[in-house]
Amino acid sequence: MKTLLPGATLGVMGGGQLGRMFVHAAQRMGYFTAVLDPDEQSPAGRVSHHHVRTEYLDDIGLATLCGYSEAVTTEFENVPADALARLAEHRPVAPGAAAVSIAQDRALEKAHFMRCGVPCAPHAVITNEEELARVAEGLLPGILKTARLGYDGKGQARVKTRAELRAAWEALGRADCVLEKMLPLAFECSVVVARGADGAMVHLPVQRNLHREGILAVTEVHEGCVPAAQARQAIEATRAIAQGLAYVGVLCVEFFGLEDGSLVVNEMAPRPHNSGHWSLDAADVSQFELQVRTLAGLPLVQPRQHSPALMLNLLGDLWFAGGTERVPDWAGVLALPGTHLHLYGKDSARKGRKMGHLTITGASAADVRATALAAAQRLGIAPF
Repeated sequence: MKTLLPGATLGVMGGGQLGRMFVHAAQRMGYFTAVLDPDEQSPAGRVSHHHVRTEYLDDIGLATLCGYSEAVTTEFENVPADALARLAEHRPVAPGAAAVSIAQDRALEKAHFMRCGVPCAPHAVITNEEELARVAEGLLPGILKTARLGYDGKGQARVKTRAELRAAWEALGRADCVLEKMLPLAFECSVVVARGADGAMVHLPVQRNLHREGILAVTEVHEGCVPAAQARQAIEATRAIAQGLAYVGVLCVEFFGLEDGSLVVNEMAPRPHNSGHWSLDAADVSQFELQVRTLAGLPLVQPRQHSPALMLNLLGDLWFAGGTERVPDWAGVLALPGTHLHLYGKDSARKGRKMGHLTITGASAADVRATALAAAQRLGIAPF
């Protein structure tokens, strides 16, 4: 991959908020941008120099994106891997189709984790009646997840008995699934790593996460937010996973910290991640600048966190708190010290939709948490 200097045009498949923040990072560094997304109101398309409004496998759309761009990335894992492979015939693409296709399938993903020596939760792949019948009793209770196209808690069901397992599999349309044993969790965390085409690798600090109803609600990043031994293990495991893929780009890997002190991998995302958004305000190199650097073949430098940080996800539910539509109290929140508001430019709010995030920075983790709780109260977010 040759080095692309500012003034080049970088393309991105997908026009959501991750694409928008990539576009902002690229433009700040002097690059032009092109977005392929069918939605004419897509958040990234609205701010990019070029917006190709076609479906992801459209021949004319892919050719147009290639015509604009000197290299192409993706902002979400469910872009068709075949589209990335076709783009790669003409332009550098990072991450590549092979890595994205593994991330798109939980069964392939877990097989990759095990090849890399990274422990997973006990699990079974279910693609037919025979595999359903062979599920070991020790995997129950568990969580049944569709192998493909599941995110933010979608395509999942908790099951305690064989009868519930069968019913859930039927309800999911007998799709290929992975059943994971439920384990006693102490915490959840994630690591964002960036790997260049030359094999150089850097990472953000380990991020402690809280999910509600399958959607990330809170991320905390400060010294000691995750026990030191497990933090080191998470970083080493993420680097091994990226190395095993010969990955180029930004990769996030999520982990479960267990009550017995061990750590198991949950899943990976071949792109910047919701849990890394704090880096826009509390690190000298954000995950989106890392994405630009890996795509453009620029040097990677280890990001340095300059402030403790906490991120609150802002879902569309906040616009309907109290039962009637309203505008959240942005002025009240921004009156609090160390608050940084990011709204994604989406045309309408709806429950469960990610509308933005709020990052709080401060002199200490205690100060940050106190401010975050005050902000949550003003917005109608449950305390944590």
